[in-house]
Parts: sequence; C-alpha cells; structure tokens
Amino acid sequence: MRHLLLTTTAAALVAVAGSAVARDQISIVGSSTVFPYTQAVAEQFSALTGAPAPVVESTGTGGGMQIFCGGVGEGHPDLTGASRAMKASEHELCAANGVTDVTEVLLGYDGLTFAHSNESPELDVTKAQLFLALAAEVPVDGELVANPYTNWSEIDPSLPDEAILVYGPPPTSGTRDAWVELVMDEGCAEFDEVNALEGDRHSEVCQRMRTDGVFVEAGENDNLIVQRLVTDPHAFGIFGYSFLYENQDRLTGAAISGVQPSPETIATGEYGIARPLYFYVKNAHRGAIPNLDEFVAEYVSEEAMGPGGYLQERGLVPLADEPRKAVQDGALNGASMDAPAS
Repeated sequence: MRHLLLTTTAAALVAVAGSAVARDQISIVGSSTVFPYTQAVAEQFSALTGAPAPVVESTGTGGGMQIFCGGVGEGHPDLTGASRAMKASEHELCAANGVTDVTEVLLGYDGLTFAHSNESPELDVTKAQLFLALAAEVPVDGELVANPYTNWSEIDPSLPDEAILVYGPPPTSGTRDAWVELVMDEGCAEFDEVNALEGDRHSEVCQRMRTDGVFVEAGENDNLIVQRLVTDPHAFGIFGYSFLYENQDRLTGAAISGVQPSPETIATGEYGIARPLYFYVKNAHRGAIPNLDEFVAEYVSEEAMGPGGYLQERGLVPLADEPRKAVQDGALNGASMDAPAS
C-alpha cells in the first residue's frame, strides 16, 4: 500500500512539473540553528554519493514552516529544520495545502547561549535578571513600568557597570520562541507583580521584548551576531550552542545561575536553557525527488547524529541510544507525525 501511495504521489509530482525538467536537488529551509547541521550533512552526503548537494536556506523556524507547508510539488521544499516542535497552527496550514503526511525527526539537543566576546569579563546571570534586562515592561517599586534599566548594574550591583546591549533573533525564529519560553517566562515568574496578572496581559508582560534599542533584532543569520560580538566586547548575543561551539576562540557563553553551557551540562539538563532540535520531511516527495530518502538516511545515521558523529563535533548533543534508535527507524520508514496538541 505504501509503495502504491508513493508511486501515485510521484506521478502527481511529475504532473505538477509538466514538461519542465524535474528538480534534481533537494530543497531545505528552516531554522538558523539547525542550518549548520543540515549544511554539514548536505556536504557529507554530496561527497559520499556524488549527488548534487541539497540547497539549504536559513529562513528561521517560523518562516521555514510557512514555506514548507505551502504545498506539495517540486516548487515546494522537501525538508525544514526547526529549533522547536511544529505548532498545531502550522500542522493545520500544512493540511490545508495538501501536506498531509510529514515525518517529525528529533535530531538531538542544543542549548541557547547568552554569549559575549572573550575580551569581556565572564558573566553569571539569572533568568530573572535577564527578564529585567530585556522585557518591555518590568516591576519597579510594586508597579509595572516601561523598562527603565540601561546599565546591568542598575539591575544588580554585582553585574557590570556597563550599558545593556543584546543582539537576538526576530519573532519568526524558533530561537526567539525558545528564549521566550525558557528565559523570559521563567524569569518573570520570580515577580509577584507579574504573577498577579491574568490571561493575555500576563503573557504580554512576560514575553514582549523591549524595542528601545537595548535589544536589537539581528535577523536570521546568527553569524552576523557573532561578528557584532567580536567587534563590540560590551555586547551580548542570543543564539544556539553550535554557534558558540564553532567560535570558542572568540566567544564565551555566560553562566546561567552558575552553570556554563557545554555538551555535558546541556545533556544532563543542568544548564537551564536547553531545547530539542528537529527536522521535518515531506513524505509525498519521497520517491519523487531524487536522493531524498538517501539524504534522510545520511542525516539520521550513527556517523552523523550518533555519539562521536560529525554533528556532535559541531555542537549537537546526541539523543540517548534507545530514543535515537526509535527516531532513526521513524525517519527511515516515513512514520507520519500526529497533529500537535498546541
């Protein structure tokens, strides 16, 4: 039955293409955090097989989902990377556009980092302090007001007496979503004035980032944030651990409540800003887009995502043996994901 469905789908894709030459390169969009891992697999896959290297675009998680869910056919991408799980609204968008069979692949784990230049003093901050630094509204003397803090030392005398300047991802980024969930939401929970709020107002205060120039949205290219930190030792940046790992000679990750980011602290959960990474496969394109199944097999191979694999060498924290085997089986067999609950 599955063979019949794939054959039917392949015919449909050819029909969509019409008389045009079928696409011979795999098309991938999505998360800027997952991008370097996908790019590494693309290069390895091409080197091993001689097949054309997949085209990988860094569009952000949210942007990637919109493009991926746009439809079936060679005009639409085959995979998307994500630094959070697919949302229910995105799954509904996929279904509305005929993308009804998707495999979700849990790739491994990554830590969000609050990084700075190696030329700067080491920093140890709490999530509550980060909330006070970056939220649009904060509690002051029992009242919620527009964020008045311009220096770190105004938040806590133990912090540097330097201006707050943080470069971070835009709202379309899964890194931004994860930062809001793991840092802003948890940081705001430390304040009674915020906990007293209800519904949308509570979410607004906890999740809305300031727009007065202290927090600067730097786009989906995390390498640009790296460059800015290198040139300005007083600035901080928010991005995935893989980018810190690749730039250890230039950057340092701030400790969060006394714990610095590392593969060990991320894997154990000791580091408090860790998250899962994913990629999603459009199963209607298997058997129709050349080499797609083979590329997925390379991505989930032990040589790539396993312990000691080349993705771990780039900062990925691998899954434990049993869940990794389940993920590999699901990816290779094209297991259809269930609709997300939210």
